[in-house]
Amino acid sequence: MARSTIFSQIRHVYRRACNVGYDSISEQLDYDYNYDETAHNGRQQNGPRQRKKGEFYIDSFNGEPWSCSFGTSEENGVWMNSGDQAGSVMAALVWLLMLYSIVTVTLLEATDGIPIAAGMIYCILCTMALASHAKCSLTDPGSVPRAAVPCESQRQTQTSHAMCGQCQTFKPLLSHHCRICNRCVSRMDHHCPWMNNCVGAANLKHFLLFLIYTWSCSAFALVLFGWNYFLCADEYCTFHPVVVHLVRVMTILAIGAFLFTSSMLMNVTYGLMTGIGTIDRLKKKATNTMSQSDEEPIPLKDVFGVGGYLTWPFPIDPVFENFDRCMGYSMPQRLAREQQLMENQRPKDQPELEPSPSLELPTCVNNLLPV
Repeated sequence: MARSTIFSQIRHVYRRACNVGYDSISEQLDYDYNYDETAHNGRQQNGPRQRKKGEFYIDSFNGEPWSCSFGTSEENGVWMNSGDQAGSVMAALVWLLMLYSIVTVTLLEATDGIPIAAGMIYCILCTMALASHAKCSLTDPGSVPRAAVPCESQRQTQTSHAMCGQCQTFKPLLSHHCRICNRCVSRMDHHCPWMNNCVGAANLKHFLLFLIYTWSCSAFALVLFGWNYFLCADEYCTFHPVVVHLVRVMTILAIGAFLFTSSMLMNVTYGLMTGIGTIDRLKKKATNTMSQSDEEPIPLKDVFGVGGYLTWPFPIDPVFENFDRCMGYSMPQRLAREQQLMENQRPKDQPELEPSPSLELPTCVNNLLPV
C-alpha cells in the first residue's frame, strides 16, 4: 500500500474520531498555492475548482503585523495590555499563587505527605492552567480593525450599522469598546483584571480552559487535604511541621479559588447558553429588558473551533468554521481574495486600504462588499 494512501486513511480515521469539521487538503480547492511557474517553463496552473455550496475553504493569508512590539494597537505584533498597572499586578499574582501551590505540593510529595502520582497530577493541572492564562493574556480577544466592514448577512438583514464613537469604525453586534485596551472587541464578555486582557470571541476558549483547570486544581487540593485530615489515621499521613503552615495557607487559597472559579464557570456557561455576555446582561438588567432578549445560544464550535475534540483541552488558537460570522465583521482584503477564488483566479496579496476619516465607509470598501 502506498504511503500517501496510508496517511490518507489515518487522516480520515482521525477526522471521524475527533469530529474534525474541515479537511486542509480538500479545502484548498485542488490548487497548489506554492506553484512556481518558472520551475514549469512558464506553464500556468489551472485555476481552483468551483467551491460547492456549504464547503469550507482556507484563507491562508496572514494579515497580522510583523513588528516586534508589544501593545494593543493594530501596529503591534504581540498583543499585550501594558497600560494597566493594576491588571499587570493581578495577572502576576495569579502566577505567584500558582507557583506557591506547586512548591507546597512538591514539598508534600518530597516529605511523603502525599503520593507521588497525586503530586504529578496536581502539577500537570497547574501547568495547563498557567499555559491557558498566558495564552489568554497574550491573545488578541477579537479586536475590530479600522478597516472592518459588515458581513454579507448583516448587509442583507440590516438597513443601518453601528459605529464606535471612540474608534470611529464599524462596530459589530455584541461588541463593546474597552477603555482599558482602547479597542472594540467582538463578542466582548468583560475585561478581566486577572487576565489583564479582555475576554472576547477569540480568547474565550483560553479563558474557559483556565477556569476549568484552576477549578480542578482547587478541588483536587481540597480533596487531598480533606482526605489526609479526616480519613487518614496512619502515621505516614502526618505532614512535616514546616509544611503544615504552607498547607494551611494553601487551603485558604484553594477554598477562595474554588468558590471564585465556580461562580465564573456558571457565569460563562450562562453566557454560552443564552448568548448574552456579562456586559450585555448587566445592561439589560439595569434597563429591565432581559425578557426582550433575542440572542441565540453560542455553539461550542464558535468557542473551541472545528479542529477536533483532541484540540479542546489544549490552549491553542481555535480554527473557526466561519471567521466572519464568529467575529461579526469582515475585511475588504479577505472579500477581495474570496472574489478572486470565485472567479477561478489565483489569490493575490491585497494592498492596505486606508480607513476613511469620516463615519461613512470608504467607496472602495463598499465596492468590495457583496450585494
